[in-house]
Amino acid sequence: MPLDESQWFHRQVAYATGFFTMVHVTAHYVNMWMVEKTQVRPNTAVGIHYTETGGFTGHVMLLIMVIMYTTAHRSIRKQCFEAFWYTHHLAFFWMLGLYTHSSGCFVRGALPGGKVECYPYNTVRFTVISGALYFSERVWREVRARRQTQIVGVLLHPTGTMEIRIRKPSFKYVAGQWLFFQMPEVSRWQWHPFTISSAPDDPYVSVHIRQVGDFTQAVGERLGATPQLAATLTVQSKSGLDGQDARNGCFVDITGARMDALPVIRIDGPYGAPAEDVFTCEMAILVGTGIGVTPFGSILKNIYYMQQKGRLGALRRVHFIWIIKDIAAFGWFRALLQNLEDMQTDPRFLRMDMYLTGKLDEDMVSNIAINNAGGGYDALTGLKSRTHFGRPNFNEFFLQVKNGIENGSILPGKEASLETKVGVFYCGPNVLAKQLKEQCARVSSGSVKFELHKEHF
Repeated sequence: MPLDESQWFHRQVAYATGFFTMVHVTAHYVNMWMVEKTQVRPNTAVGIHYTETGGFTGHVMLLIMVIMYTTAHRSIRKQCFEAFWYTHHLAFFWMLGLYTHSSGCFVRGALPGGKVECYPYNTVRFTVISGALYFSERVWREVRARRQTQIVGVLLHPTGTMEIRIRKPSFKYVAGQWLFFQMPEVSRWQWHPFTISSAPDDPYVSVHIRQVGDFTQAVGERLGATPQLAATLTVQSKSGLDGQDARNGCFVDITGARMDALPVIRIDGPYGAPAEDVFTCEMAILVGTGIGVTPFGSILKNIYYMQQKGRLGALRRVHFIWIIKDIAAFGWFRALLQNLEDMQTDPRFLRMDMYLTGKLDEDMVSNIAINNAGGGYDALTGLKSRTHFGRPNFNEFFLQVKNGIENGSILPGKEASLETKVGVFYCGPNVLAKQLKEQCARVSSGSVKFELHKEHF
């Protein structure tokens, strides 16, 4: 199993555990009802279930599973991550219940007039090794996370997105991976996952954090990324008055503006992600929506460095698609995208398409009309690539890519008899993921194979 599918595998194990738990519990309830009815044992079913070790621990484990499964539901996890995070740590007590579940004489048998014989659960011993490995990993994670970590920069981008730059010499990663982030001053127990937006060749590790929940807003307040400052930057970005060189992107460096010391943070990881496989494909299609662009920021940065070193490997073509509602968000990676455009000697290697789905105000429409007239750069993004309005037509897009590969216009020199691997990498809502999966299956053929890789958050 690929390591980047660990979250998917975790969910499948949870589904299987839930199913067999219900089978197990139902069988016990039926059995205890039969015991009470036939009076094989001079006990009531309630007495057996709640006074003996096996019954008591079983019900405690069942209660823990109900709580964990409920708070792990996607809607609850997105609205209240803290509830999901804290209740998931009840797994420790679930494990304690599992290892004590077989104590006592809950399951027993005897011939008429014979001696009662206990039947302990011996299968638990098969989980001892895996359980020991799990607890060892948790201890190692604590040790690893406490190694020297320092914030070296805090940048505030339009729409309130923070870019936190971190220095941790012991932290090694590859493009497209993610990490767990903790700020003890905000919460001593919460670890939140964020995609790494920097590249391995950068002198720092960076994450882009959108302030949408209690935890991220508290982190923003502690770092000085106040809503008032974010609102001002967003308005300036939309109106083109941000005061920044257009080639440097839209942001405010608030690192030096703080009067007090920057807080202590911890990061743990890195962890694998599907986006790692970009460099094993001949053609990579990167599709990001909103803040879902962060893994591709890391990928595109790495492409930038690898191009300079001439070490792109199998990768021969990249098509980057960014779907976003608010034009101000383009400032997050403006400088990176412009640098990538500037260094291209092969116009076929990199193509970038930005899709704006939000409404434009009158001032923005006037700005587009004035600056687009005869200009070589897009009035909204400052890129050579033009901005599209509305959503992309993936039905037409995938067909064009397939036909272009087969007729040699996209990958010239490619032998038609050889299969071409096209990786479609996506980070965003599940609705669009389903659409992309259907398109990959529809257009794949013997000569061109489309594979969808989706971030599991």
